[in-house]
Amino acid sequence: MKKIYIVLSYTGTILSRVVKLYTQKEFSHVSISLDKGLRHMYSFGRLHAYNPFIAGFVQESPDYGTFKRFSNTTTEIYSLKVSNQDYWKISRAIYKMERDRDEYAFNMLGLLMVAGNYHLKRNRHFYCAEFVKYVLDCSSLQLNLPEIVKPDDFLKVDGIQLEYKGKLKDYSSGLSEQEVLLEG
Repeated sequence: MKKIYIVLSYTGTILSRVVKLYTQKEFSHVSISLDKGLRHMYSFGRLHAYNPFIAGFVQESPDYGTFKRFSNTTTEIYSLKVSNQDYWKISRAIYKMERDRDEYAFNMLGLLMVAGNYHLKRNRHFYCAEFVKYVLDCSSLQLNLPEIVKPDDFLKVDGIQLEYKGKLKDYSSGLSEQEVLLEG
């Protein structure tokens, strides 16, 4: 068995405030990480920390990019135990998308449709929650996530465990080096 990490976050950007206002939930963004230290988190979001209009597949970290720029980002980090085979399937789906990142785009239209409770699936277009659901669906996990998925929907997944709640920038400082190495 291995663990994957679902990272819910709120940066306080204009878009995150709009999403939070609509959903009435604490968090407006979701990422997935394959390591406890969150050295690499994956999602769909800003490609450049200072430009909210250019978005797509992103590799995120508390140490650079948007999360470094918005250092007061709040987060809840959850773990989910998966079989070695499911871990491999999820990581393969992520790495394949990372390799072909230029073929993917941010699903802004799909995100806007969520506000009207409509699902608009566009080929090779994702918003953050849609992406995390997609890579998890590549495994044999039975998560029963809705088609119109939002970040807080991942809290309803059976077996999900809260690992941390607080400022994202403070998370890794609470991990021992041995803990990070053993997990990775």
